[in-house]
Amino acid sequence: MSRARVHAARGPAGAGVLDLATGRWTVLDPIGADLLDLPSGAVERAAAIEEFTARWAATGADPDRVRADLVRVAADLERLLAGRPVHRTAPSPSPQVCFAPTARPSIRGWIAAGIGVAGALLLLRLLPIRHVHAVGRAAARLPGRPARIRDAEAVLAAVRAVGTWWPGRVACLEESLAVHLGSAFTGRPVRWVLGVRFAPRGAHAWVVAEGHVIGQEETDRIWPYLPVLTTG
Repeated sequence: MSRARVHAARGPAGAGVLDLATGRWTVLDPIGADLLDLPSGAVERAAAIEEFTARWAATGADPDRVRADLVRVAADLERLLAGRPVHRTAPSPSPQVCFAPTARPSIRGWIAAGIGVAGALLLLRLLPIRHVHAVGRAAARLPGRPARIRDAEAVLAAVRAVGTWWPGRVACLEESLAVHLGSAFTGRPVRWVLGVRFAPRGAHAWVVAEGHVIGQEETDRIWPYLPVLTTG
């Protein structure tokens, strides 16, 4: 069976859809999120759209506008999915969030950071995201024990220090992948997560250890993001 190229998750604020073939994100509001479960038959789809229209019209929304939006988004989703299998991430409770790391980089952390930053920068600049994810998935299968919070924070602190030497962009995707790769190669794997938020809309990447999101920015306390693709 082929591995799913499209990953989707739904939460109270809407849904996020990631097409690994292109790296494209689609963020849906609650009305659009209903369309992820549309039946494939044309008659059944039209009936479902009318049902959703009536549901939202009952809340005071303009039915003509709702119907037009639903038809447009349904067409966009049909082109996006194109009969491909979709992996749906099950809802999960909101995690605890650790902000600025308190652990100091250890020797293990510096080794992990060197491996991780070099690997992440090369992968993300040379390969499509679907191949980057495949490498991340392979790294997650390396032997080791799950990282503790202080293990992950030590690697993250070292990754941020090493990242300052790089003249280019080291944002959340590069940083989280570097922590994921480095931690896996040193035998203390974390979970690498790609997801979205809805207000304001945006994609994000982060790592999790012991059920805690590691190293979020103090200025970005809007949580939860909705996990769409988790590796590890």
